[in-house]
This record gives sequence, structure tokens and C-alpha cells, in this order.
Amino acid sequence: MSPAQGLRAANDVTNPNDLESWWLPFTANRSFKARPRIVARAKDMYYYTTDGKQVMDGSAGLWCVNAGHNREPIVEAIQKQAAELDFAPAFQFAHPKGFTVASRLAELAPGDLDQVFFCNSGSEAADTALKIAIAYWHTQGQGQRSRLIGRERGYHGVGFGGISVGGIVANRKVFGSMLAGVDHLPHTYNRSEQAFSRGEPEWGAHLADDLERIVALHDASTIAAVIVEPMAGSTGVLPPPKGYLKRLRQICDKFGILLIFDEVITGFGRTGFAFAAERYGVVPDMITFAKGVTSGTVPMAGVIVRKGIYEAFMKGPEHVIELFHGYTYSGHPLACAAALATLDVYRDEKLFERARGLEDKWADAIFSLKGLPNVLDIRTIGLVGAIDLASRPDAVGQRGYEAMERGFHEHGLMFRVTGDTIALSPPLIVTEDQIGEIADKVGKVIRAVA
Repeated sequence: MSPAQGLRAANDVTNPNDLESWWLPFTANRSFKARPRIVARAKDMYYYTTDGKQVMDGSAGLWCVNAGHNREPIVEAIQKQAAELDFAPAFQFAHPKGFTVASRLAELAPGDLDQVFFCNSGSEAADTALKIAIAYWHTQGQGQRSRLIGRERGYHGVGFGGISVGGIVANRKVFGSMLAGVDHLPHTYNRSEQAFSRGEPEWGAHLADDLERIVALHDASTIAAVIVEPMAGSTGVLPPPKGYLKRLRQICDKFGILLIFDEVITGFGRTGFAFAAERYGVVPDMITFAKGVTSGTVPMAGVIVRKGIYEAFMKGPEHVIELFHGYTYSGHPLACAAALATLDVYRDEKLFERARGLEDKWADAIFSLKGLPNVLDIRTIGLVGAIDLASRPDAVGQRGYEAMERGFHEHGLMFRVTGDTIALSPPLIVTEDQIGEIADKVGKVIRAVA
């Protein structure tokens, strides 16, 4: 890019002249830049393109804009905070709102999940939880407990810890040997047994028992933690089978293994509760969160930890750092302001309860697409839905990609695709009419790519 082009691009925020410099993440860059999907502003349930076209947000941004776009209370809180305190270090110093957010999150979390360690993304939260688990066992004189157990098809971000315990092959295959001492539970999806399940499938709780086999192979004395998503989201929306998570909790208790729930997607109302742990009646030892905590406005994430784990670190000389871990932007003032305003919106508008009340209507709308060309399966849970489309011969993912393009350009609807699976997760402010509109537009897209 020439200096003149760069200046024009820098000054033109809605119509960039040159798309080359930004290497987009998790994106087919060449295809995108040939026919870009660019949004310039947003409000409530909608994005707007650079030429003013309205696009309904069927994916809550990236599973994160749970309260809807550009909500005034959240915007105002961020603006006010930027003028009051732009940054405060969290290493050896702090600011008031960080403590307030931590207290609010502890109140929302189940059981004695009372301590909050802040970071900035779901990837950082996953790696933080794994490090806390391993360090915890050192405090207990059991440093040999360093093995981590993830799950096939799991997604825990893109750090080396997260991709090691994760189980999505494309996220792992070109990045070397990753962390040593990691094993994986089987994933929970079996189309022949679970196809077209509304909510939690009846079949599959027994798959948790594979943890017993893994323990027998490695011995419990070597295993630090098990990490799973209550609902596996990025792989294509796999709700847990009935009883599966409770069984995992029982086995972890039996062998003294820490259980981590990755609630980066499921947290803050997506399944109708503050955390999916509440929906399933399971208290894990740690919960990772991100995305919805600020409704996507300012990056924030963290790990909510059971009080006993935190207290295990609070030993030795009081002037010595207990955990050598953290990030420059942990508990950033703008993120804390955004989180407090977002939590207020969730509470005042009863958005978690609202999502729970809309779950059946949402499922009815998405399941109305059953029988359309190439639809192999449909899954719904809370305000999440997935539609598996048959792959084209020798072109896995092409039908899904074309569906995403057509949805955006031709039908004014944004949604996520994973291979040939369409994933839907609208903001929790979605109306019944808008649910019908989403289903109608997805139906038109499915017919168009048949």
C-alpha cells in the first residue's frame, strides 16, 4: 500500500480502500477479499453494511453480544470510564470496579465458586484454568498431578494449552506436539442415536464413563483436571446427553480430579441461566468465562474458582506472590465498567429468564426446517441451534460456506458455519417475530444451496 492509499484507508473507516493488510483470523482470506462481508455499525438485533444494508445478527456477533448491540447503558458506562480512569495495573495494584465485578460474578456462580481471576479472552481463560489446576496440586504436595484431560471435538481457544486439551483437528494438526501428558474423552455426538434431538439427547450419558478407563490407564495420581464445554459450541452445537455432566462430576470426585467447565459460550444466558452449570445442577471446580460478560463490547474473560482452591495458594510469607501468572490488561477499567453495565442489563431486563422462556419457541422454529433438502440433523438448546447439511462430494464445507455468503449478501442474515453445519445463537433480546424471520431466511438459504 502506498502512503497515499494508507492515509485514505486510515481516514475512511466505513469504506477501506485496501483489504490486503489485515490477515483475518479463522477466515478464508482470499475468498473473503474477493467478496467481502463488512459491517460498519450496529444497533440492537442488527448490523449495517458500509452501504447501509441491514443485516440481522443471527449469531450474537461471535456468540458474545447477548444483550444486543450498542445498548445505551453499556455504551455510556464505557464512555464515562474512559474519561475517568483509562488504565490501572493489576500487578500489585488495583482499582475499585475490578473488585465489584468479581463480587457480582461470584454471586452469579453456583456453590462456592467465589474467587475470580481476570484475563482478556476465552483462550487466555482456558490456559489460566489449566495453569491454576496444575499449580494447585503443587500446593498440595502432589506435583505429579500434571496430566490434563480434554474431549474430542472440544474447543478451548487457541493457546497451546487450549489446543492441547481441545479436540478439533484443524486447530491442532500444524502446530507441533503441543503439551505433553494430555488425553481426551470421546465426544458425545452419535447421529444414529441422537438425530433431531430437542435439548439434551436421551442417549449418551454413559460416554462419561470413559473417564474411568483413562484413569485406569494413567492412574488418578497423575491427573490434574478434566476440562469440557457443557455444550460443545464451536464444533457445531452438541448439547450434553442427559446425566452426562453429573456423571463426570461423580467420577472426578471419586478420583480427586478437578473439573473445569469452559463456559465461554454458554455463560451469561445462552442456555437460559447465568451459567450452564446451574442448568445442569453441577458445581465444577472452575468456570471459564468471556464473550457475554461485556456483551462483546470490551474484551474481558476470566476464571471463577472454588474458594478452597484459592485458599490453598494463600500460604507462606504474605509479601510473596502466590501465583506467577497474569496479563497486562487483567481487569481493565473499561472492561470492568462494561461488565458492570452489562450485568445490570441482564438483571434489569431479565434476559436469562427471557431466553429460558423462548427456548421452546426457538426450537419449534428451527425444527420447522426439518425435511428441507440436505438437512441431516438439527439440534437446539437454550437459544442456540445447529443444522447439519450434507456435504457436497469432494467439497466438504463448500455448501456451508456458500450458505453463509448467501445469508449475508442475499438475505440480510449473519450466522456461523462450521464445515457444513449452520450455527445460530441470536442476541437474547430476539423477539418471537424475529425468531420466525431467522428460520424463514435460513430456510431460503438451505433451498438455495441445495
